[in-house]
Formats: sequence, structure tokens, C-alpha cells
Amino acid sequence: MDFVPITKSLMIFLLAGFCEIGGGYLIWLWLRDNKHWSLGLLGGIILVFYGVVATWQPSNFARVYATYGGIFILMSMLWAMKFDKFIPDKYDIIGVIVALIGVFIIYFAPRG
Repeated sequence: MDFVPITKSLMIFLLAGFCEIGGGYLIWLWLRDNKHWSLGLLGGIILVFYGVVATWQPSNFARVYATYGGIFILMSMLWAMKFDKFIPDKYDIIGVIVALIGVFIIYFAPRG
């Protein structure tokens, strides 16, 4: 198994995750926490960039977005722990592990 493409794909997934979660969080702050509208605008711009980053993956749309879903589950939990002082319980952790196992099978399984 060649780890360079896997590492590159994981880095793209992480960048996309930061864009999607960060952009969404800025819009959340604007609309839910009554922060300045400029945060919402910046969040929207970042979300557009997320859409571009997703196209950098070499696989097809279905596998790419399914895999983003699982990685975003993990990243959302980590983001909430950092910024909202969220403490995941054992079921949150089990759910993240199950999701990651599933998406790694979907995305990285050898196909002929």
C-alpha cells in the first residue's frame, strides 16, 4: 500500500473539515450568538472554499463525500471540545470509531 496518496488524501480531508466546520461555526456564531454579520460572510466564503477543496480528492463524488462525513464527525467532536467545552461520552466516542472504520473501508479499500 502506497502511503503518500493516503497521506495526501487525509490532509485534503482535514483541510476540507476545517473549512466546513470553521465556516459553519462562524455562521452559527453570527445567527445563533448574534455576532457581527461579517463573521457570517467570512463563514460563507470559507464554505465556498470547502466546496473547491473537496474536488481535489482523486476518488468519485460518492466515496469522497461519504468519507468526509465520517471524518467530519470526528472533527466536529474535537472542535466542540476545543471551542464549546463539550465533553464526549462513551457513546460519542464509540460512534466516532464506528464511523471512521466505515469510511476508511469505503474510501481506502483496494478495488480492482
